[in-house]
Parts: sequence; structure tokens; C-alpha cells
Amino acid sequence: MKTLALLFSLMFVTSAAPTLYKFKLTDIDGKSFSLKKYKGKKLLIVNTASKCGFTPQYKELQKLADTYKDKLVIVGFPANNFGQQEPGTNTDIKAFCEKNFGVTFPLSTKVSVKGDDIDPLFAYLTSAPNPDFTGEIKWNFEKFLIDENGNLIHRYRSTVTPMSDEITKAL
Repeated sequence: MKTLALLFSLMFVTSAAPTLYKFKLTDIDGKSFSLKKYKGKKLLIVNTASKCGFTPQYKELQKLADTYKDKLVIVGFPANNFGQQEPGTNTDIKAFCEKNFGVTFPLSTKVSVKGDDIDPLFAYLTSAPNPDFTGEIKWNFEKFLIDENGNLIHRYRSTVTPMSDEITKAL
């Protein structure tokens, strides 16, 4: 993890800062996608889990997605890194989110958001400069706000709720 974070830090020093659009991802249904298709809108990237005290945030995430659909896309990234709170399969996760919270925003396949097997997107996000803080994700439902050009502009801890003024004013 430290080596990967150092590599991303060096990229910022030696070249123009990369954006999220370079990452290839897999959605919850196993199809490849790129965040580039959302260029021109802000993105809120959230590491999620189905069995967490913060899981009810799915409801507010959906409300945020619906309220700001013309200028914001939310992408959830299920992760099992914290207390084994996302043990299900991608099929289980998708069904849980749809049934319990009416989630229609995009979900990724389950990824790792910290540790030796950290997904490259999250290695980038946790080391990318922003006005808030960098470093390892501490728990489920941390949020990364990306501008219309793919640059990280804010990072929020789990306790910041999706419909909070802190987030909505940044949109």
C-alpha cells in the first residue's frame, strides 16, 4: 500500500495530475466501465457495506442522486475491509441495495479499499491532493467528491451524511 501511494505521489510531482477517467472498472453485473462516461458531471464515490451502522446512508445517497441527477452521479463501491460488513456476493449486494433502499445509482463489483490488495482507484483517491485530508480509509461510507473534469475536490469521513450541507453546498 505504501509503495502504491508513493507511486501516485510521485506521479503528481513528475507530471500533470491524473484524473479518475484513466481507471477501468467493473460494475456490479460484471461489465467493464469507465468513469469517463460521467465527464461533465460531478461524481461522489463511496465505499459501501450492507451490514454497517452507516448502511442506512444508502437511502440518502439515493435521495442525493435523485435530487442532483442533472449534475451529479453517485458510484458505490462495496468493500469488505471493515469488520467483514460486506460478506455477500455481487448479486447479493445488488439485490439488498435495490430491495432495502431502492438504489438505482451505479454500483461497482466488490473491491478492496485498503491494504495490500487495494484497488488502484482507491490507492489514487487516498493519496490524491485535496483540501481535506489524505491517507487510508478509516471505515465504510467514506465519500470522495470529484469535479466535472475528474479531479478530487473533497473527501468526507463516514459521519458526513450524503444530504448534509457540507456535501450539498459543494455541488
